[in-house]
Amino acid sequence: MFASRFSFDGKIVLITGGSRGLGLALARQACARRARVALLARDPNELARACDDLTRLGGVALPVECDLLEPAQIEQAVGRIVDHFGGLDVVINNAGIIEVGPLAHMKRADFEKAMMLHFWAPYHVISEAIPHFRRRGGGRIVNISSIGGKIAVPHMAPYTASKFALAGFSDAIRAELARENIHVTTVTPGMMRTGSQGFAKFKGCCLLYT
Repeated sequence: MFASRFSFDGKIVLITGGSRGLGLALARQACARRARVALLARDPNELARACDDLTRLGGVALPVECDLLEPAQIEQAVGRIVDHFGGLDVVINNAGIIEVGPLAHMKRADFEKAMMLHFWAPYHVISEAIPHFRRRGGGRIVNISSIGGKIAVPHMAPYTASKFALAGFSDAIRAELARENIHVTTVTPGMMRTGSQGFAKFKGCCLLYT
């Protein structure tokens, strides 16, 4: 993900869902390139363990407890990061949930929660970050979507719909922000061994499609 032509040396990187899985793996890579990272997650114990891990590796990490479903907490979190480090250079919207089940078992609340975390949370993080990017003459936004945001996946309708929304939003703002030296990247990974599947929620009985 990290192109060699972009230097992370001294950069301030915000990673949502940074306390485990892909988020923590990205934080390790950023720290290895001498970035300073701020990890956003809900669980204070997981945040503490993640930051201890990064510190042992020689990294500089700030744990920020934040419920990404609450816009006010996102605003406070970004403000705290800027106050602590003196600015913000990179945002990685990585936090996500996986819920699996047939449409008959999915409720409106399931779609709303997926949209809140996969679309609205990145929207609010980006909205809070852009003024700080402008003050520094530019910045980078990385939105972690999914192959499920390009190809619809049966029995994962809330996840797929919300990831499609994130990918569309990311594409829409790319050209607008490029003129301000704010670069937007959309990442669409397939299945990864990050442990995220262990936190998936299942509803109803799923039929296998071949």
